Amino acid sequence: MSNINDVSVVIDIQRPTPIIGMGKPLIIGSSANGQDYKVYSDLEAVKEDHATNTEVYKAAFALFNQGDHSPESIAVMLYKTGDVITDFLPTIFNKDWYYAVSTSSTLANITAIADAVDADDSRLFFASTSSLEDLGKIHAKNYKRTVMMYHEDTSNYPEAAWIGRAGSAPAGSLTWKFKTLNGIKPLELSKTELEQIHAMNANTYVTKAGDNVTSEGKTVSGEYIDIIQSQDYLVQSINFAVQKLFNRSDKVSYDNNGIAQIESEVKTVLNRADLNGMIAHDDDNLPLYSTDFKSRSQVDPADREKREYNGGTFTFELAGAIHKTKIKGLIKL
Repeated sequence: MSNINDVSVVIDIQRPTPIIGMGKPLIIGSSANGQDYKVYSDLEAVKEDHATNTEVYKAAFALFNQGDHSPESIAVMLYKTGDVITDFLPTIFNKDWYYAVSTSSTLANITAIADAVDADDSRLFFASTSSLEDLGKIHAKNYKRTVMMYHEDTSNYPEAAWIGRAGSAPAGSLTWKFKTLNGIKPLELSKTELEQIHAMNANTYVTKAGDNVTSEGKTVSGEYIDIIQSQDYLVQSINFAVQKLFNRSDKVSYDNNGIAQIESEVKTVLNRADLNGMIAHDDDNLPLYSTDFKSRSQVDPADREKREYNGGTFTFELAGAIHKTKIKGLIKL
């Protein structure tokens, strides 16, 4: 074949870009020497520091074993065996993570981490237990930011598998119910047993219509996980967007033009939230959100003197998700 040609064809292989969602999972545990915060991009990297029979590796395996849904990376942070976990926990909140998983499922460990995560009020903690008695005690705490998974076998970390399956999706784009978890065996529960678990705002893993799926998607307080995520997403995103506006501008003037710049950043975040499926639509398929930012003349002069603008608000209706349905039919004779 002649090498003289005016056409050149070059083919590249485009690899899928991992999605990050709300942030990376953090495995919390203990070891003789402890371990400072470290990020791992795959299981092979985890294996270099943690043998395959360690609890850290087992939790990491559950996270990374969820196929295309698996996280881009995970982090590990360990305190020294014998140290008090409540002394260690304050150090984790200046690190980059959103979902926490513990290598210990004891009641004392779960409540210690849950107390700290609720107090911080910006992350989520997932734990599992095989004890209904422990579930009851945890339920009594009414934790807003702790998610409990009930399973008879917690050794393969069903809660970590759940994060691996759903945690990397954009906030508001999915419900945590109906998710199939690789490597986790479904439980055979009666309706009464399932209702008992759900009454404690816990979640489990069962078979429905031939598919193995997570049974609910709630935190211990009874709030849905995706609603907590939506709240966190908006707080973090608006905070970041407006701060970036301040950083890149010579100044944001305290007049209607400057106020409009701030409002524009908020609207951009809300529009992105809508694209993620977070915001409900009306009968004309328009997103149900609005902003209301007071003009300069409407702002308290004392705030203007302090260079503080406190006159902006926004509202929106969450799209939520349908978890149950009742459909009526009629047979005509």
